[in-house]
Amino acid sequence: MHMPKTLQIKNGEKVTPTFSAQEYANRQAKLRAYMASHGIDAAVFTSYHNINYYSDFLYCAFGRHYGLVVTQDKVVTISANIDGGQPWRRTVGTENIVYTDWQRDNFFVAIQQALPRAGRVGIEFDHLNLLSRDKLASRYPDAEWVDIAAPCMRMRMIKSAEEHAIIRQGARIADIGGAAVVEALRDQVPEYEVALHATQAMVREIARTFPDAELMDTWTWFQSGLNTDGAHNPVTARKVNRGDILSLNCFPMIAGYYTALERTLFLDHCSDEHLRLWEVNVKVHEAGLKLIKPGMRCCDIAQQLNAIFLEHDLLQYRTFGYGHSFGTLSHYYGREAGLELREDIDTVLEPGMVVSIEPMIMIPQGRPGAGGYREHDILIVTEEGAENITHFPYGPQHNIIQR
Repeated sequence: MHMPKTLQIKNGEKVTPTFSAQEYANRQAKLRAYMASHGIDAAVFTSYHNINYYSDFLYCAFGRHYGLVVTQDKVVTISANIDGGQPWRRTVGTENIVYTDWQRDNFFVAIQQALPRAGRVGIEFDHLNLLSRDKLASRYPDAEWVDIAAPCMRMRMIKSAEEHAIIRQGARIADIGGAAVVEALRDQVPEYEVALHATQAMVREIARTFPDAELMDTWTWFQSGLNTDGAHNPVTARKVNRGDILSLNCFPMIAGYYTALERTLFLDHCSDEHLRLWEVNVKVHEAGLKLIKPGMRCCDIAQQLNAIFLEHDLLQYRTFGYGHSFGTLSHYYGREAGLELREDIDTVLEPGMVVSIEPMIMIPQGRPGAGGYREHDILIVTEEGAENITHFPYGPQHNIIQR
């Protein structure tokens, strides 16, 4: 029996896309304009975020390769046979080639089928590993390889009106998750029970608001006590105690688009030193909210906020940058690293960008006020300033939860 290397699986009907056809056409047009101006014949994407951004297909890797080939006249997604017709159904107005596991390296056969020849090819230097790059290059011995990742990241930094709309919904749904955290919070409740309650609330609201969306990757990190020392610490079975410092972290994911709500909480009461440190972090948070406006450089924002922590002798306890961009990203893929509020980033804020303000300090165990303090709001940069689209309250006046 002949076992083919590639297939087409047009099973069922195309689904309603996340954004309009015009939105995807605009994204692809900007990419093609860049390619034309830099003499790039084709772009071969392999990352979650760029494949999702240009085609509306968000893959589940599970150790397999996925791709998107873009030329001046076509856009083709490359997916694995294990996914059946789902990649074709999700791919917006474009071709899909399925590769099989029946021979080794059929993924590269599929790419060559979509791109028979090319002289100058854009790839993602920050995603394609050396082994895969070598295998790809062996099929195009005369090709020149150039980085397309950095310029595409810069294109993604400026969000469209349709992107703003979905990010607003995400911020709203994150607030619902935050309310669910507070609802579930009580003495001796395990972290995971609080997290489950919040995640269920967000998933149900995503399903209600976006009935055509795939429901995947929404999650909650609810941390208590020592577990608050890291922003990305996983949920555990630790039980909450009265007086514990707590971290509320809700992350609704809508079609690959990430939003977040993060808050410091205490159950019943907090110590005087915890209160002092919390209030300093809130002061930095509020100062940061005022600094988000067009024309500000990311590094200058970081330096100004550093000065507040330094004034209180807390700068050494700061753990990461003061904020980052939003869009198609997640905890396991993607990051618009050029739009982070850090000392080494000189990007200038522009209208349309979406950034967070999220200062965090971590006081080590054994010291008064030990724990991690973090507040997080999402802001859309406007022509005049910025709009804060996070509405869940922050600070000691609101988040010492009485039970």
